[in-house]
Amino acid sequence: MVERWNLYLFIWILFVFWIKGGGGNKCLSRQYEYDSVVCVCNSTYCDSLPKIKEIPVGTYQMYTSSKEGLRFQPAYGSFFDSSQNIKNGVEFLVQRTHKFQSILGFGGAFTDSAGINILSLTKRTQENLLRSYFSPEGIEYNFGRVPIAGTDFSTYTYTYDDHENDASLSLFNLTKEDYKYKIPLVHRAQAMSDEEVRLIATAWTAPPWMKTNHDFSGFGFLKKDFNQAWAQYHIRFLDEYHKAGVNFWAVTTGNEPLNGMVPINRFNSLGWTPAAHSEWISENLGPSIRSSRHNQTLIIGLDDQRILLPWWMDIVMRNPNTARFVDGIGVHWYLDNIVPVNVLDRTHTKFPDKFIINTEACNGDKPWDWKKVQLGSWKRAEAYIESVIQDLHHWVAGWVDWNLALDKQGGPNWAKNFVDSPIIVDPNNDEFYKQPMFYALGHFSKFIRRGASRIGIAPDSADKVFSLGVINPDGGVVVVLFNKRSRNVDVTLTDPERGSVPLTLPKRSISTLVYW
Repeated sequence: MVERWNLYLFIWILFVFWIKGGGGNKCLSRQYEYDSVVCVCNSTYCDSLPKIKEIPVGTYQMYTSSKEGLRFQPAYGSFFDSSQNIKNGVEFLVQRTHKFQSILGFGGAFTDSAGINILSLTKRTQENLLRSYFSPEGIEYNFGRVPIAGTDFSTYTYTYDDHENDASLSLFNLTKEDYKYKIPLVHRAQAMSDEEVRLIATAWTAPPWMKTNHDFSGFGFLKKDFNQAWAQYHIRFLDEYHKAGVNFWAVTTGNEPLNGMVPINRFNSLGWTPAAHSEWISENLGPSIRSSRHNQTLIIGLDDQRILLPWWMDIVMRNPNTARFVDGIGVHWYLDNIVPVNVLDRTHTKFPDKFIINTEACNGDKPWDWKKVQLGSWKRAEAYIESVIQDLHHWVAGWVDWNLALDKQGGPNWAKNFVDSPIIVDPNNDEFYKQPMFYALGHFSKFIRRGASRIGIAPDSADKVFSLGVINPDGGVVVVLFNKRSRNVDVTLTDPERGSVPLTLPKRSISTLVYW
């Protein structure tokens, strides 16, 4: 009996040392004028968090980030027998048998601006930035959104065929932006990831000669005579990237079609009505993709604000042929504060076989955000946390951020539509700053694996503490607890299959627990 207890003690000591040794590099914090800190990285140092490994049953790992400056602060412990009735504040009950959507993953966008900023750093600093996002020691993004030609986050307006009335696309060509800023960085990200980095392609605008307003932006629609040329334009893009060794998991039907109906819109856009969109998907884009070498590439509809749901997709999907081609629905977060989240539930109920994925989000986009980049803003991190938790509670299966990196102005952006980013680059000092938003997203992307199932947690919120639970494909359970209060909050996490854990959540913090 003594020998058995010695063995248990030995295993526990090994476990403790393994946990303590697995903390990675700590945040090199720096305070600016906002309410929290950034973590500074350069060519020789960057904070990290090793890949999460399976731990003994009955134990847990917890990682916490907070307004006060914690960044993936590790802790560990054991479950108590629930029969001991150890309770600590509000109880959150894990409901393993209540399973919902399968999780697709998390990521960000390989825009021209992101590439310009990343490549403005020295090679080793670039590597640290990309590893922060995509490597096993980073937050393990497994999605990337790639613009088809230019966006406002380019230094000038362009498409791949700016030659008047070239309906045959004989002069179609990728640009230096693809060969310098997008394709090489995609390759580097994929090489350092230990799982597939799935790519989503999105076009902002057709060539102006295909449009009714003959411009890159403003109130303009696709001329119907060019419906097939516009579909073929997408195929040519997929072909050229395939030649460069880059293949796409999905294409969307176009970024924010509503923008092209706004006369004062000042950045790249192409307007669609839902009926015209449905016709183009049914008669042009869908058949073109399915008859090409890219016939496994999925098609994501909408790619716009959730205020358009479900009515936009109702109209698009009335045509059964369109419904046959559309695999998923892309949503953006920019008007979420004025739109009830139950539109996602209603959309899922109407189209249960179509996944929903958030395809774009950023802070600093509003006209009243006079300071576009806010170094160290915890408030903006909380906006991300709330969005991810809310979305995943309402059938969203993945969450893709906007620019991977921007400069301290929030650009470059030809339209001066500057915004914030989870990573801000300072080339003059060859360093970059991981914003609180970076860690906010990492509390999900690092721990929730592709193929995980969201599970129930009751309640999903109490006393301004918000919860989210998933089961990973390897059987690990992930629980995210977000304390929005300006004081510490005591809670108890109970899993009937493991026991209970009393916890104290720091004020204004997010904690991710992992156990098997």
